[in-house]
Amino acid sequence: MPRIRPGRVRTKNTNRREPLLLSSMAPEDFNIRASETKSIACPVCRTWRRIMGEKDLKIREHCISDKLPKGTKHAICDGSYQAVVVDIDVRRWQARQDRLLRDAMPQDNRRADQQFYKPLPAPAAPLSRITAEVTLESTRQSYLAHRKGCRTCTGGQHCTDGGILARRYVLALQEEPARREAREELERQEWRAARKQAEQWLALRKEQWAKRGGEAVERANNRCTARPSGTLSEFRGPQLPLEPLRVTA
Repeated sequence: MPRIRPGRVRTKNTNRREPLLLSSMAPEDFNIRASETKSIACPVCRTWRRIMGEKDLKIREHCISDKLPKGTKHAICDGSYQAVVVDIDVRRWQARQDRLLRDAMPQDNRRADQQFYKPLPAPAAPLSRITAEVTLESTRQSYLAHRKGCRTCTGGQHCTDGGILARRYVLALQEEPARREAREELERQEWRAARKQAEQWLALRKEQWAKRGGEAVERANNRCTARPSGTLSEFRGPQLPLEPLRVTA
């Protein structure tokens, strides 16, 4: 990339005005980035002009307007050769300008400083190498699916994966009676545990009723609260007719 050299100052004269301090200007009215050509908005004509020099900075000589009718003489702007003093922290100014440009940029055009590439997914393992719960139905379906899509597995011939799936299916067939017996035994144990828990609960309730309940509790409860007519107790309910009700027309 060619080096950008600053423009030469061909004269030591200035416009005899006070030096222009960058701290007194708006941050967006000048550009002093190290990788770009220095420029500034002329305080007189408000047009962007180059800043000449390396140490003694001046605004380049320019006209008031670049667009004049034909035959009209150009007039030199009073802001030409204006001395410029850099009295700000250039790094802090550049960081602030970069942040403002990033915030003003549409969200769709923003890009992170560092690109993160999503890794490609690993190829799926074949069915013969997948370790999962082995059941008779799963091994059968895996074997049939492989036989349906494999051209090598025809008749009694099997490929490498087909042979592994076939042996796994045969082993599941041989272990199925033991597995069924284990399931039934587990169900019987669960049923016994539930029955034992229910019996313990009933025995506890009987013990509590024998200790604190019975007819004495029922009589005491009847004396505390008035009962509706026909009701002997909250525990027994109202007296219901035992004979069928015969309604005459």
